[in-house]
Amino acid sequence: MRKARIDDGRKCPKCGSLENQIRAGYNRSGSQRCKCKTCKIYYTPEPKAHEIPEETRQLAIKIYYSGTSGRGVGKLLRMNKANVYNWIKKKLTNVVENSPKLMELDELYWFIQKKPRTETGENIYLITMISRNPRQIIGFDVAFDKSPERIQKIVDSGPEADAYCTDGYFGYIDIAYPGKHIRNAHDKSDTFTVEGINADLRHYIPVLARRSRCFSRSIETLKAVISTFVDAYNAFGLAKYRFKLSGCHGEFPLGLVDFF
Repeated sequence: MRKARIDDGRKCPKCGSLENQIRAGYNRSGSQRCKCKTCKIYYTPEPKAHEIPEETRQLAIKIYYSGTSGRGVGKLLRMNKANVYNWIKKKLTNVVENSPKLMELDELYWFIQKKPRTETGENIYLITMISRNPRQIIGFDVAFDKSPERIQKIVDSGPEADAYCTDGYFGYIDIAYPGKHIRNAHDKSDTFTVEGINADLRHYIPVLARRSRCFSRSIETLKAVISTFVDAYNAFGLAKYRFKLSGCHGEFPLGLVDFF
């Protein structure tokens, strides 16, 4: 058996000893690893900096919002899924058009930590307020309830509009709206835009997909994922709106994923 080489002169980061430091192979990045025989810990005297390129970070975010789970992105790019969620949390721009005339409100349910088997076993709600033209998400909240107090905070945090359209949920009745409240309990003719945006949320965000086993372990992670999606969605909606106002013909040349 090969005898470990003594490397005195190196300083243990824990006990500060300069003696009894031996070499103990190499770590995965190729850096020399040492062991302190005094306090029995392993350490790397000169660790190599391992920084993932910005292009890879952007690619990981785009792959995630294309419908791949955080774990799937990690496997594709050979990285920890926590890296993907950390980059998502840092990518916030808050692009919102501040002059909407008509708002729509709706809520969708989902699960945190566990996914009950019953149809009514939801434990988390995503409440969204959107503008119809331009198509943007003006405000949202993720919480364990959909109380009128939470809805009121969303309405108060956004710009004033001429009208607010909702479905028949009774929580919308007690809200003080700056404009006219249009409550339609019969069909989706007044809330078709927010219903479409909620469908986009479930389509692009893997942890909200209906037929998926993926779901967030914490409400903070879910809020961060939705916040980043909202910023990209608003930038996409505003760019598409300005494209139409410019008189350009044909389809808008960019997709939602291009704005992440």
